[in-house]
Amino acid sequence: MKIKNPFFYKKLNITLNKICKVLKKKPSGKNININDIKNLTDANAYDISFFNSIKYLEILKKSKVKYVISHKKYEKIINAHCYPIIVENVLKSVALISELFYPDSINDAVDFNVSKPVKSNYKKVSFGKNVLIGKKVKIGKNSVIGHNSIIESNVEIGSNSIIGNNVLLKNTIVGKNVRILDGSVVGKKGFGFSPETIANYRYPHIGMVIIKDNSEIGCNNTIDRGSLSNTVIGKNTFIDNQVHIAHNVNIGDNCIITGQVGFAGSSTIGNKVLIGGQAGISGHLKIGNNVQIAGGSGVIKNIPDNTKVMGYPAKDIRNFLRENK
Repeated sequence: MKIKNPFFYKKLNITLNKICKVLKKKPSGKNININDIKNLTDANAYDISFFNSIKYLEILKKSKVKYVISHKKYEKIINAHCYPIIVENVLKSVALISELFYPDSINDAVDFNVSKPVKSNYKKVSFGKNVLIGKKVKIGKNSVIGHNSIIESNVEIGSNSIIGNNVLLKNTIVGKNVRILDGSVVGKKGFGFSPETIANYRYPHIGMVIIKDNSEIGCNNTIDRGSLSNTVIGKNTFIDNQVHIAHNVNIGDNCIITGQVGFAGSSTIGNKVLIGGQAGISGHLKIGNNVQIAGGSGVIKNIPDNTKVMGYPAKDIRNFLRENK
């Protein structure tokens, strides 16, 4: 089920020619309105998307999108499925168009609309001291918000959830029976930029964080919101302290992730995955269901279902133990 993103203002009446102008390309001759910029999976016929790696070819084939930003080396591939817009730097071009649609997203500004909660607006919700709540925040009954926590505008929290002390929630939708423990920061922008000689160009991050029912987020976790898609934590997934989850990471249901694990951006973690402490997961990987990753491992390639891995680079645990007798 897709959830509408209430966190970023989107400009309307963005035409294909306006996009071409921003990218310093010649007008297309088809000055149609483009609805939004999205990833290949979510894009519809009148959205725009991007293609930057051959590993996403099967997704491109299934996509409904008609207009795709890409590099010249992929022009023939894209021509077989939709219309390419050829640029030198794909990711920076995506950033420019994201900022065109969502001009406020680049700042990751402080929400100055927060204030002390009006308790009559939140029946059966308990608030600690010095709590600040933004506009249009929804909090379900029997939930608790701890001391000094800030819930920024449009955030939603389901019933029977506990938000600890000194927690910051922004651009986030939280399900029912969720616990987010002390000191966690959820929904900040991801670590994305284009290296430049004078000043690095920051990428807008226009996704959100979705934490599903019955999950627990440990102390001092940092969970980045998505760039074009969302960062998702599945149902009944428990995450230990000091874990970092980068933008667009999708973690499945019933996972257990122990302390100091780090996830790079855009990796997908299956259901019932167990990850030991201080393991690292590289970006754009697919970790299957029922996978076990030993503590301290470095995962740099996809892992199929029902596999146990260990070491750096992580490999089948039996091979690792055989090689390190």
